[in-house]
Amino acid sequence: MNSDSNPHEKQPSDPEEAYQAEIQKNLRRNYIAHLLHGLLGQTGFRLLNAPTLMPAYVLLISGSELAVGLIRSLQYLGMFLSPLLGANLIEHRRRVLSVGLWVGGAMRLQILGIALAGLLLKPEAAVLAIGLFLFLFGFLLGIQGVIFNFLLSKVIPVVRRGKLLGFRNALAGATAALVAYFGGQYLVETNALGNGYSATFLLAFGLTSLGLCMLFFVREPVPPTVRTQTQLGDRIRELPALLRSDRAFTLYFLSRALATMGRMATPFYIVHARDVIGLSGSSVGLLTAAFVGANSIANLAWGVLADRTGFRLIFVSSLVLWILSVLGLIWATSLSDFVWAFTGIGAGMGGFQMASQNMVLEFGDREDLPMRIAVANSAQEAVGAVGPLLGGVIAITLGLNLLYSLAIACQVAAIFIILLWVDEPRHRNPLNT
Repeated sequence: MNSDSNPHEKQPSDPEEAYQAEIQKNLRRNYIAHLLHGLLGQTGFRLLNAPTLMPAYVLLISGSELAVGLIRSLQYLGMFLSPLLGANLIEHRRRVLSVGLWVGGAMRLQILGIALAGLLLKPEAAVLAIGLFLFLFGFLLGIQGVIFNFLLSKVIPVVRRGKLLGFRNALAGATAALVAYFGGQYLVETNALGNGYSATFLLAFGLTSLGLCMLFFVREPVPPTVRTQTQLGDRIRELPALLRSDRAFTLYFLSRALATMGRMATPFYIVHARDVIGLSGSSVGLLTAAFVGANSIANLAWGVLADRTGFRLIFVSSLVLWILSVLGLIWATSLSDFVWAFTGIGAGMGGFQMASQNMVLEFGDREDLPMRIAVANSAQEAVGAVGPLLGGVIAITLGLNLLYSLAIACQVAAIFIILLWVDEPRHRNPLNT
């Protein structure tokens, strides 16, 4: 029982009712904690994950387009390897927040390592160190993604998640856009600390660390039932049965992985901008601000719409916007054209990320939720690991336009799978109403 409980207040006799009552009792507190966690944490992570700063930095110190794709592939490889481990770590636990805090802290140390590598090492060694730190960052992020998504499903009712995610992403996006723009102007352009990119990643480390601290204020409810602890190998052998039990979920995560093939082109959006208009610290900052700001501010609209309709519509609509914006990128000839293209790409990618990460929370039973999250995340990141490396090979051998065309074809196929064979899970699961 929560320490703030009134001993004279009549408690529900049914365990599930008591669990839901505990969620409602702490909803305001947990809502604010997650909002602040997202505001600070996502601001920092967007600086690291934007398809501008890191690719531009790696391209600067390596001079290799293949290295740009390889570095990002290492991050996605780590994200592919660990989600099942994350699910196995928590699905038998009544409370998961403490595990998430340890993993989150270790993950943020990798961002610090990336920043220090640029400040302390020669370019050749820095590229290798950044690759290692990004792999470890991705590995820990794969675990954290399962833990924190499961925690979100425990403390925020499904009909309130869209607005929360949209609002926190909008706030984080506005903040990150300002940080990216002024970071480009006053950190990258002036080569602050002797390495403006590293200075920006140091800022990202500080913001994400502050965001993690906000989760100390979360009150996590104890569910009435949890799975019995099982060896990871045994749980992996149970996966075929889990997938056969819900065909729509299986097609959903396959379409999510297929759509993620579109990410094989994202590190090369900034390369295309360099080839057409050239790049400076100011232009990198402006394009990053356009991407990050749109990525997050559009989530406010995506979130409101998701609470009304479910995440299936967001999944499809955001992919359409992403595709149209990449077509605009291909035809861009000026800085203003690229700003508009990166704005549309940011809005589309933000909606796709929101929908793909949250639609999975509405399939099936609570006890199997960590494993469903892990399966969907692993499938997505398996593609994410191969995609940028494959994209680098295609970009070098066949050109950027063919790379963009292949990425778009994969996303179109994903849209058709969702439209034809995947229903809106919110309308068939009584726990989601």
